[in-house]
Amino acid sequence: MTAERTLSVPGLAYGGDYNPEQWPEEVWAEDMRLMREAGVTMVSVGIFSWALLEPSEGTFDFSRMDRLLDLLNENGIAADLATPTAAPPAWFFRSHPEALPVDQDGRLLTYGSRQTFCPSSPAYREAALRIASKLGERYAGHPAVVMWHVHNEYGCHNAACYCDTSAASFRRWLRERYEDLTALNNAWGTTFWSQWYYDWDEILPPRATGAVPNPTQRLDWRRFCSDELLSLYTAERDALRSAAPSTPATTNFMVMDNFDALDYWRWAPELDIVSNDHYLMSADPASEIDVALSGDLTRSLAGGPWLLMEHSTGAVNWQPVNRAKHPGELRRNALAHVAHGADGIAYFQWRAARAGAEQWHSAMLPHAGTDSRIWHDVIRLGADLKALAEVRGSVGTAAVAVVWDWDARWALEMPSQPSGELRYLDLVRAWYEPLWRSSVAVDFVRPDADLAGYRLVLVPSLYAVDDAGAANLTGYAERGGTLAVGFHSGAVDENCHVRLGGYPGAFREVLGVRSDELFPLLPGETASLSGQVPPGATGVLWSERLELKGAEAVACYEDGPLSGYAAVTRHAYGAGSAWYVATHPDADTLAALLDRICTEAGVAAPLVGPPGVEVVRRRGADADYVFLIDHTGEGAELPVPPGTTELLTGKEVLAMVRVAPGDVAVVRTPHARAGVAR
Repeated sequence: MTAERTLSVPGLAYGGDYNPEQWPEEVWAEDMRLMREAGVTMVSVGIFSWALLEPSEGTFDFSRMDRLLDLLNENGIAADLATPTAAPPAWFFRSHPEALPVDQDGRLLTYGSRQTFCPSSPAYREAALRIASKLGERYAGHPAVVMWHVHNEYGCHNAACYCDTSAASFRRWLRERYEDLTALNNAWGTTFWSQWYYDWDEILPPRATGAVPNPTQRLDWRRFCSDELLSLYTAERDALRSAAPSTPATTNFMVMDNFDALDYWRWAPELDIVSNDHYLMSADPASEIDVALSGDLTRSLAGGPWLLMEHSTGAVNWQPVNRAKHPGELRRNALAHVAHGADGIAYFQWRAARAGAEQWHSAMLPHAGTDSRIWHDVIRLGADLKALAEVRGSVGTAAVAVVWDWDARWALEMPSQPSGELRYLDLVRAWYEPLWRSSVAVDFVRPDADLAGYRLVLVPSLYAVDDAGAANLTGYAERGGTLAVGFHSGAVDENCHVRLGGYPGAFREVLGVRSDELFPLLPGETASLSGQVPPGATGVLWSERLELKGAEAVACYEDGPLSGYAAVTRHAYGAGSAWYVATHPDADTLAALLDRICTEAGVAAPLVGPPGVEVVRRRGADADYVFLIDHTGEGAELPVPPGTTELLTGKEVLAMVRVAPGDVAVVRTPHARAGVAR
């Protein structure tokens, strides 16, 4: 959040997407009454209303929006007013069929859903800026409007378009990046397979082709697609900002399991307030870990508090099987997001739809109405957030940084790797989970971030890294930090060129090892490990033949072609140390290794709950706020300093705080009692 443009809603904002255009206008009065009953303080409006706001090209009808915003203001509910540009109307595509997107196989996609436009279309950009400007001009200064909600979930359905217009835009982007064709040819390694380009117009997007496409071309394409959508966001934001300079603008990120299209490190600085959408995956048996990881990553992108713009009260509608949330899960999910930095909680959507593609998506007010468990949970959560108002603005307390990089993620998951079994998020989550279970707070950082404030830096997976990022991580260890690196990191540079001389490429020196050959493991294959690891330790996914170049072996392969070779190493480097984990250890072994590494680095959580009880700390100006979330259904008691207050009940706690089975407690401890310097 910028100092100039902050959210004026007091306390922790609460609400959701409000789509009253789906309902007769006489329903609105009931909506207002029920919103007040639930404690709703802010709703997002207008997200998919383009067809009603502009019924024909250049003809606008704001009468319904005028009445809606006035009604919200009369009821003390703030509006996060959206530009409706995620769903262009049918008339637009009849006038501009060239704006329809083309997929990688060359199929022209049609309208009839949402985000059915080419991000590079000049006609779309013109129409989007026209309606964004009209909204800004009309509603700048309206007392209900506290934030602009630009578009909705950029790239969710149209992250890439492969049409000729997109190809021309891609070439313009490449010209800015490389300036001349020789530089591009060298970066892309186009002498391979006779791909050398003599004219910019020869370059195409990585459309469907007969064999494996150029990896650097694909990586640059991912970068371009992210930047192209970002340019649409900044154009709309600037149009709104010209009309309302002091009103903050946001767009909802999708930091969640199944979305990787945008480089949010590049996006986040352009937002006045970072907001995120997060949905659970029904097949995830430990979705509470995904909630925490997403929250920590979003907080890191924001550099502080953020807003949860969407999640669900119950089932979604877009997975193979859409399970309802268990009793208490709605409350645990929402308050876990607050624990990990959210200063507001919102849902899709306010009232469950009767018709349309998302009619089976849960909502704050479900199909069953107020006589439902969801509605009672929604009311209770509103009271919870009101009780936690003072938490707003408090920050994290991490001493551990985890390196996260979208370029590395994209590059790792391209075809023709040593193993097609590697999934970036799975590798990062495997390292994150033991820290979460030990109540160790985590920040996520770029490879080139300032690392001076961290005791420990973890690099679970960084396949691609430029020289600056590699030097930054190496320098961190040399200056006294503890660095731990996962397998297949540092293998290639920012152009996907292999770093020659042995693996792990950019990190050979700091890790004190050299590998001359990689031995990825087949699905179901394991490698037994021995040494300073738990009995029965194994590795999966990966192995490699390591030569020690100053490092010491912590664990070795016990069998197979690499028997006796090191699998985990430690290297004293400069004033610090660097660990290398050259396989993917089983969960218990990885947890034991990370526990040892944390101990060496002097990292320990100030309060650790029993297994399955999440403990998260936010630090305010005068107090710490400790969230205790029971995921076991058994409850727990934890010690707290005398004079601590449990905020959800308002009761003072003398020595032990009780967390009811499957429930949440939030304790406030003044810094004088917590031993924190003010």
